[in-house]
Amino acid sequence: MSRTITVGFDGSPESRAAAEWAAREAKLRGLPVRLVQVWEPVPEPMAQAPLLGVETRQHWTERVPRQAAEGLRLRHPGVEVTTEHVSGRPAEALARAAQDAELLVLGSRGLGGLGGFLVGSVGLAAVASTERPVVLVRAGEQATDEHEMDKAGIPSTAAPFRPVVLGLDVGSPDEALIGFAFDAATRRNVPLHVVHGWNPPPYYAYGMALEAAVQRELAGIESTVLTEELRPWRQKFPDVEVVAESRYGSPSNLLIDASREASLVVVGRRIRRSSVGAHIGTVTHAVLHHATAPVAVVAHD
Repeated sequence: MSRTITVGFDGSPESRAAAEWAAREAKLRGLPVRLVQVWEPVPEPMAQAPLLGVETRQHWTERVPRQAAEGLRLRHPGVEVTTEHVSGRPAEALARAAQDAELLVLGSRGLGGLGGFLVGSVGLAAVASTERPVVLVRAGEQATDEHEMDKAGIPSTAAPFRPVVLGLDVGSPDEALIGFAFDAATRRNVPLHVVHGWNPPPYYAYGMALEAAVQRELAGIESTVLTEELRPWRQKFPDVEVVAESRYGSPSNLLIDASREASLVVVGRRIRRSSVGAHIGTVTHAVLHHATAPVAVVAHD
């Protein structure tokens, strides 16, 4: 069965933005889009109460997704769009729906003037429990936001895409994460900006000031490690221009800064299959909340 780009859809502005992004991505990948609406069961006593009329329920469970799908087909000719209604707890239902998907795309409310995301509990739980890549899209995200300015200085879909940004920890690099970023850059025909933030070992942080000479030495080591890590990927994707940046400082802050000029930010999440439970990681958590571009979270071992 062909994979789909699956969207968590509830009719909200953020889920509509996610659906639009998914349709654009589907065209790049030659895949269909599936809008999944989750209806959470209510306790039996509440279910017996006439809280929601039949027409209202039918509108939200049938008409809204159907109308959204029709609109996507009109705005994105050639993209196949289907709808699906499932029951269950939203995060768990979306994680199940994503098992056979190429991507799971979720919407997030924007933070207004701050320009970042407001990721709710359902979104965070879905990201933490889904082993397929998950993309978070802000409400209000426009196709032009992912493109450079045209000759008139106006964002335009006729202009090239902005670069793809990859946050990479050279201490635990993963092929799935790096491969996803290179593939995204290839499909958009843009440079890949690899961001690696590093901090000195604890004995420098707690025992002595980081002198300039020591900082330069550590910076050289980190830069060399990053270059060597990317070498086979440059050979595998010779058409992708790679801009590697290894800098002293907070990885999350560096990625958030880089997101301002990105079409997509790619970060990783380590999979935990233990009683400890799901985990996102501090850097990914910060990027999810504050990046100004769509964020792809790639789960890896």
